[in-house]
Amino acid sequence: MILTMKNISRVYNGAYVLEDVQLTIENNDRIGLVGVNGCGKSTLLRIIAGLEEYESRPEPDIPMLSVRRDARIGFLQQDTGLDRSSTVYEEMKSVFSDLYAIWDEMKSLEQVISETGDEKAQERYARRTAEFEAKDGYQIDVNIRKVLTGMGFGADMYDRVISTLSGGEKTRLALARLLLEAPDLLMLDEPTNHLDADTVIWLEGYLSEYKGALLIVSHDRYFLDKLCTSICDIEQRHLRRWKGNYTAYLKLRAEDDDRRMKLWEAQQEEIAKLQDFIDRNLVRASTSNMAKSRIKKLESMELIDKPVIHHKTADIRFSYDIEPPEEVLTVKGAALTAGDNVLARDVSFTVRRGDRIGITGPNGAGKSTLIKMIQGIYPCGEGKIFWNKNVKLSYFDQENTQLHPELTLIDEIHTRYRGMTDEKIRKLLGSVRLTGENVFKRVDVVSGGERAKLCFALMMLERGNVLILDEPTNHLDIDTREILEEALAESTATMIFVSHDRYLLDRLSTRIIEVRDGVTVYDMGYSEYISRKTETEPVQAEKPRQEKTTSHRSKQQRAEDAKRKARIKELEEQIHDLDQELARLQEEMADPDIAGDYIRLNEKCTEYEDKKRLSSDLADEWLMLLDEG
Repeated sequence: MILTMKNISRVYNGAYVLEDVQLTIENNDRIGLVGVNGCGKSTLLRIIAGLEEYESRPEPDIPMLSVRRDARIGFLQQDTGLDRSSTVYEEMKSVFSDLYAIWDEMKSLEQVISETGDEKAQERYARRTAEFEAKDGYQIDVNIRKVLTGMGFGADMYDRVISTLSGGEKTRLALARLLLEAPDLLMLDEPTNHLDADTVIWLEGYLSEYKGALLIVSHDRYFLDKLCTSICDIEQRHLRRWKGNYTAYLKLRAEDDDRRMKLWEAQQEEIAKLQDFIDRNLVRASTSNMAKSRIKKLESMELIDKPVIHHKTADIRFSYDIEPPEEVLTVKGAALTAGDNVLARDVSFTVRRGDRIGITGPNGAGKSTLIKMIQGIYPCGEGKIFWNKNVKLSYFDQENTQLHPELTLIDEIHTRYRGMTDEKIRKLLGSVRLTGENVFKRVDVVSGGERAKLCFALMMLERGNVLILDEPTNHLDIDTREILEEALAESTATMIFVSHDRYLLDRLSTRIIEVRDGVTVYDMGYSEYISRKTETEPVQAEKPRQEKTTSHRSKQQRAEDAKRKARIKELEEQIHDLDQELARLQEEMADPDIAGDYIRLNEKCTEYEDKKRLSSDLADEWLMLLDEG
């Protein structure tokens, strides 16, 4: 057991945000924490981390938060990154300062032993060596490089000063450091923000093997399904826990909501019958005693609270007036550029009526650039981009650049549709969950999620028959994501969308465009695309429509790539063999006969260090080859 919480509550501005929270976290728990924006998820994490106080209450509801004495808790707050004057690699090395201190002491002891043969120094050296090995000290550099590579920091970034990194890079680096620290309880608040799909998949794999407990707040439903074995939801101030991943939780919660509602309705029906009998019979002498008996029954009845059923109240609909032609868009021989940098040449594909094209790829590859280029926002240096007649575009820009920051939400719509009354605008905003006084707030002070909802309201008014969306689910809570997903699934509009939301990609995509060292078109949905990518790399896309796809790889490049992959496999086998030899040497050094014999122990340590150094060199080469891939 890592921690136990009982009767934990938190009040803001005189109102409860959390009330009587009960939670126990065991050593290997994998818990997802979900709920609408503002329900108290981050507050609960901050209370556990000791960053916020909880309310004191009298008996019998005395609050208690008990953490195991030796337990280490790590917490990555949402969008909070490192900001230091150290370099990336120096910061990661600082995690292992205690091991480096042991290493320095071992070197000093070696010097003393070689000069004096002191027995106490030998004993101390044996103990410190065993401690260093037990803590995997010889693998420090390998582990650092593994995590940095997985989190998107190549060797070219190791010497970058942290303060010069972008906000997203600083957040990713903070997560990398936390992974290396490996606390007993790892709490992550929206860890997949700022991560591309490749990094999210790597993080899933890393966390699936994590030895401690996980408590994760995330809007990424794929991520929760992959990692979590239980889900805690916060609704109406209270926390409930459910077995299973996020998909199982949705099913169990729906069944529980239905059960509780039926119990409440049955009790309400019984109460109504009892009250009706009392009203009709209390004043009649012959039935007065029977009525009084029913009064006592009513008074002793333990009332069931009406359950708060989970309702999605938004009503987002994407409709259009003009049917687009069969062939909507043709892109032929285009060059995808960012400034003077050419990201891909000979980009060619077509979009047909009813297509739902999901665009995926790593950060910085050019996904947003591609959808801006096909709209003419960015120039197309060569080739042709042709939109057919009767095509009306409606564009969701993840940066919301089309909004006016100085206007209120209601005025943002007024300026575009002057004939709309306030009543109609407020009804429209209400359909995307923008209600009350929020509609009179300025665009630049509302949250990213609220700005996104305003953009969806504008798109509903535009009635485009082709929807172009750039990361539409960013900043949205799970409920709103599911509402948007349903609205897009029901729409018959043609869609081209960039997304890291794998649930959305899986639900909507009929075709995939991958932007990664070129532009490749896959005539398949997202699940099949991922399956094919997993089975073979690189994947050869099916092209039944004879579309031209580009990867721009010459025969020489393909040969070099095959040679690189063969060397990677060879290195993995050599590293595996060395790991077995190192394990054997560790067992021999732990043998009391050898541990008490300085000469033999020193020989074994020397052999161990030589093999460890070789293993580290091979691992460096392995990581370098992976970076080149």
